Amino acid sequence: MVIANIISYVLVIVGALNWGLYGVFNFNLVSWIFQGPRSVGSIIIYVIIALASIWLIISPIISGHGLRLAVRDEEEREARREHTGV
Repeated sequence: MVIANIISYVLVIVGALNWGLYGVFNFNLVSWIFQGPRSVGSIIIYVIIALASIWLIISPIISGHGLRLAVRDEEEREARREHTGV
């Protein structure tokens, strides 16, 4: 789940940067890369970024622990105990 959170954060940051470019300079980077706002590539990127943002919304609910980008110390200690048998 940590990897999914990191990937989602990166994708949402890319989406936010695209919106910032569009708002400040009226330049849509995704549309420019894929030659149009409604091209197949653009639509796929927009959908992937939207799914990433939805994941970041529901991930804390699913895990019940809040949004995590790293394994917590408590879980590491528990994993070590299980591994060593102590």
